[in-house]
Amino acid sequence: MTDTKKVIRTFTGRVVSDKMDKTVTVLVERKVKHPLIGKVIVKSNKFHAHDEKNESKEGDLVVITENRPISKTKSWVVSKIVTKAVQV
Repeated sequence: MTDTKKVIRTFTGRVVSDKMDKTVTVLVERKVKHPLIGKVIVKSNKFHAHDEKNESKEGDLVVITENRPISKTKSWVVSKIVTKAVQV
């Protein structure tokens, strides 16, 4: 038998909303090259991520990892906070 490990996807993104309880909305941006034109385009996706202790605030840079579905729209978990946002 061959040992196959499940690859756990991780993304780094910025928290754009923390208004929900134990949930944050994370904006993940990635740069891709257009196949025909060759121009570099910024594509973005928003993910709802589970934040158990409500530690991350709006503007924080976080790492999210894929997890089992927690709710209808939540299947990601905040694994660590890379940088905190400067509060003005």
